[in-house]
This record gives sequence, structure tokens and C-alpha cells, in this order.
Amino acid sequence: MRDFVITADSNCDLLPEYIKEKKIGIIPHYYDIDGVTYGDEINLTTKEFYDKMREGKMPTTMASNPAVIRDTFQKYIDQGVDVLHISFSSALSGGHSNVVVGAAEICEENPGSKIVVLDSLNVSLGEGMVIMKAVMMKEAGKSMEEIITWIEENKLHFCVQFTVDDLFHLQRGGRVSKLTAIVGSMINVKPILVVNNEGGLVSAGTVRGRKKSLSTIVDNMEKQMGRYKEEDMVICVVHGDALEEAEYVVGLIKEKFPNKSVIVNSVSPSIGAHSGPGAIGIIYMGESR
Repeated sequence: MRDFVITADSNCDLLPEYIKEKKIGIIPHYYDIDGVTYGDEINLTTKEFYDKMREGKMPTTMASNPAVIRDTFQKYIDQGVDVLHISFSSALSGGHSNVVVGAAEICEENPGSKIVVLDSLNVSLGEGMVIMKAVMMKEAGKSMEEIITWIEENKLHFCVQFTVDDLFHLQRGGRVSKLTAIVGSMINVKPILVVNNEGGLVSAGTVRGRKKSLSTIVDNMEKQMGRYKEEDMVICVVHGDALEEAEYVVGLIKEKFPNKSVIVNSVSPSIGAHSGPGAIGIIYMGESR
């Protein structure tokens, strides 16, 4: 049985030290601000990126580069290993299809090689949690086929709830209407959004006030977790340069689940361009999305 590596894209929002320790290959997604493209060798810090958005800069995003995809996969094939790639939701980015095409080309040019692309149907650390599970299974000696089977059978149990501070970023991305953004901002309405079974982003309602939105996503999580409350699985909190509020959410989670480990990380720019500064999300395993 050939050895294999696990790869992903930069939208997985895994902590850099985890990526380095587990040797996960990362294919970047890109964003553009004022005609400068970032995401590979040139990048902004999280604070620099969100500060630019606060100044009124409107980033645009781009999926993974086909040439980079090919180079990344070819590097591993040349090392004599197979590749399991776990991608950002195909419903929200063309990156998944780019990777599928690149993998097929490399396999055709290198008979005997194997590259499997799995659609996480998830975002940010929702994708990241799937990757962490795959790494755990690989370290436990599971084969690529066993990992693939588990992910396909269980990926819809990785749930995401999040809220944003500014509706206008969602309006720019076509997630809400301009009228909804204007009226909602006037009366301090905050949306609750989830990732559905198709990997798309949909509304799960609205609440009045920022603190209420943060407590609501935690309450919703508790209702959805079901049997997973007893499982040894981390809960993740992601934020758009809003660490203080992320820590507030961690406190709410710890009140309900004092024994759960919580991972906190920022939302990567290619996602944050659509959710904006102040976005807060939680990711966990639940009975259903």
C-alpha cells in the first residue's frame, strides 16, 4: 500500500503551527485589494487585511490557480506518494472544480498515481475539522480508502453557525438584498447563517443586537449537537479580527461544555472578504445541519 499525504486549501483556516506539524500541503486561494493580488508569497496579516476593509477597501476573491494546483500535486507524485485532497465547499467556490481538473490531469500523465479530491461541503474550520479527523485517522494507521469512506459518511455532521457585524458585506456578495442590509443595519438586526447540506450559505433567522446573536449561535449549537455532546471532539471558534468577542463566545461555550477543547483562529481573507470584520462563527459536530 502506497503512502499518502493530505492536502487542502487555504480556506480551511487551520492554525499555521498545526499545518506545519502535520505537513499538510496547502493550495492557496487569492484576494485582490487595490490591484494587488495576495494569497501566496505576498500576503497581509489578519489585522492589516481587516483594517483595509474597515477603511472602505473592497477586496475581490479568486479561486486556486490551476498551475499551482498542478505543481503541488506533481511534487507529491514525484515523491512516490498518493494524495488525499479535502476541499472548500464546491457550492461556494470554483476552487473545488479547479482541483478536480488538476488532479485528473496529473493522474493521466502519471499512470499508477492516485489523487482523490473530497468536497468537504464546508467552510473555514468546518473544512479544517474534517481535515483534522483525516489526520487523526491516518496517524491511527487507517488507509486512504477507510478515511474517504468515513468522511463521505460523516461530513454532514460538521456544522457551522455564524453571524456578521455588518450586513453590507453580505449584500455585496449577494447573500442579502440592499434593502435588507439598510433596514437591518438601522434597527441593529444581526443575521444567523449556517452551511446547509449542499455546502451553501443560508439564513437561519435574525436576532436583535450583537450580544444576542453571539449567544444564539451557541444555543443553536447546543440543540444540534445531540449525541456528539459526549464525544471527544473539539469545538472551533473563528473570527474576523474580533478576538475579544471570540473569547466571549468561548466563555459561553465553556459554561455549557466545560470539558470540551476549543480552538480559536481568524477567518482567512478569501472568506473574510465576504463576511467582513467582526464575523464570528462556531464549528462543531452535530446530529444534522
